[in-house]
Order: sequence, then structure tokens, then C-alpha cells
Amino acid sequence: MNIDILDNKKLEELRKLVNSSSNVIIFCHTNADGDALGSTLGWAEYLRQQGKTSTIVAPDRYPDFLSWLPGQQNIIQYDKNQTKVHELLKEADLACFMDLNSIARVGDELSQYIKENYTGKQLLIDHHLEPDIHAEVCVSFPLLSSTSEIVFRLIWQLGGYEAMTYEMAQCIYCGMMTDTGSFSFNSTRPDIFHIIALLLNKGIDKDKIYRNVYNVFSIDRLRLSGYILYQKLNILTPLRASYFTISKEDQKRFHFKKGDAEGLVNIPLQIKGHRLSISLREDTEKPNLIWISLRSVDDFPCNEMASEFFNGGGHKNAAGGRLNCPLSEAEIITRNAIKAYKDKL
Repeated sequence: MNIDILDNKKLEELRKLVNSSSNVIIFCHTNADGDALGSTLGWAEYLRQQGKTSTIVAPDRYPDFLSWLPGQQNIIQYDKNQTKVHELLKEADLACFMDLNSIARVGDELSQYIKENYTGKQLLIDHHLEPDIHAEVCVSFPLLSSTSEIVFRLIWQLGGYEAMTYEMAQCIYCGMMTDTGSFSFNSTRPDIFHIIALLLNKGIDKDKIYRNVYNVFSIDRLRLSGYILYQKLNILTPLRASYFTISKEDQKRFHFKKGDAEGLVNIPLQIKGHRLSISLREDTEKPNLIWISLRSVDDFPCNEMASEFFNGGGHKNAAGGRLNCPLSEAEIITRNAIKAYKDKL
């Protein structure tokens, strides 16, 4: 089965870009998820195998349930090490932007610094719609399951599969698994499972990777889940949609830590006939900042709703955004959004 992703011309452009670089800095998006970390860690190690110095920068803290990923301890967190990142940017001759379609997704402060101070070469590897990064090489495939899948295909096509380590395979599989809901959506193509087989050949334990990500929550997180479903879930019948809120008070009550909301937005989709679920989480540090997550099934366009109502975007069945307003106002906007899309529900 052919899993090549680039034509010969584009492949040669990528090869030349990598070969002509020595100091590479790799950026992922804010609130990094499994795909953001999995793809950057896998790509960074491939670059090291080619003799490059490669450093990963995460804009902010990522969830604890990803702290087992091989190599994550070397990731530099920008909001804690701004001076170090600025120094790395001065030394870098290639900046890679992974799992994001816009530099803005690294955060306002970091994106502004990059735009004003970095003039070197750029590489984009991503699977989101409408990329606006003007890179020397743009590897953008929105129809693929994840950026981690793209990274595997690139390494394969560049001849790096034989040298792929067990650790690289773990990271790439984790990224593919988390961005497809454990292969429950956006993963119907046979070649995805061919790639999984090739990763399994590297000795990874896919069941253990699943447990490392999904079976590590605290008692407080489980109690939060029950509370949200029992007390906070608003089901809009007959629209086959729902939303719930997680306030600052809720987070304080259940000792919320980053990553505790992961997966909650998927649960209402277990309701028979349900097509859309929306999560609204109040930021604990910044006032009037609400983080939005949208999940859907079949052909309901989460990305369109996120763009139109929530200053965001993403994929058809998984998208996100944010609102700068009180939580009560965000609820009104959410209800209006659902009503506006009633014909598609």
C-alpha cells in the first residue's frame, strides 16, 4: 500500500530545506494536545538523526497525562523561559510550525515576537484548514487524521522508517490515537491502519499507550465528570445538541488541573441520535475568557460553527475557539449558535 504523501518536486524541496538547516526550532500550539506533542517529538528526533540540533517550544503548560511521552522533559515552555526561547530563535536557521495553521496559535505574545524578530526559513507541517503561514515548504493535508500521521508519512518518504526508534513510534501513535478519539472518527481510510501496523512493528504497546493517556485521571476528575453530566449538561431537544459549562468555581471545587476537561465534550455524543456537543470552560486566570470545544458526528460542521460564533476553527467533527465575555453571555452565544445551525442538526 502506497503511503507516500508528497510528489517528487515537493519531496525534494523538503529534503533540501532540511539538509540546508542545522539549528531547528519547533513550535506547537497553545494548550498542546497529544497530536501537537506527538508530531513535534517524532519530527524533532528525526531531525536529530539527520545531525540537526532541534528544540521544541510549547507556548504553555500541557496536560499531565502526556508527561510520559519520551523526550517531553526536554520541551521548553515559553511562558516560563521567554529569554531562552528568544535566544534559540536568534540561533535558529529553520523554524518548524507543527499542528497549527497560523502563527497566532502559539499565543499572542510569542507570535508577535516571532513576526518581529525571526527572519529565517520556515516549514509548516499541519492538517488544519486554510493555512496562512508563508513557509518555504508548506506540508498541509487537512483530510488526513492528524499531524502525527503526516509526520510518519514524511519520515517514511524521506527514507527514515528503518531508523525510526521505539520512542518515535510511541509519540507518533499517541498523536494519531488522540486526534481520532482512539480511531473512532476521521480514520476510516485503510492506509491509516497500514501505518499503525508499521508502528506496531517498532514494538510499541498500543494498549499501554491508551492507558497512559486515558486511564490516569484523579478521583477529583471522575467526580467532576459525574457532576458535569448530572448538574451542568443542557440538552436542547429536539435539536440533538447539548452544551455544558465549567466555571471557575467548579474547577476550584474539584481541584481542576490542566487536562481534566479532556474528553468530557465527547461524552454527550453517546446519547442516541445526538449530533453536537459543546463545552464552555472559564479560564481560571484571565477574566472573561471562555474556552470552547465542539464535537460532532456525521456531517455536522463544527469548524464552520467555531469560525462563525467562537473565533475559532478546526475540523468538521472537532473544533475549538474562545470568547472574551462572561460565562453567562457565552451560554447565550452558544444557544444562538445551535439555533442558527438547527437545519444541519
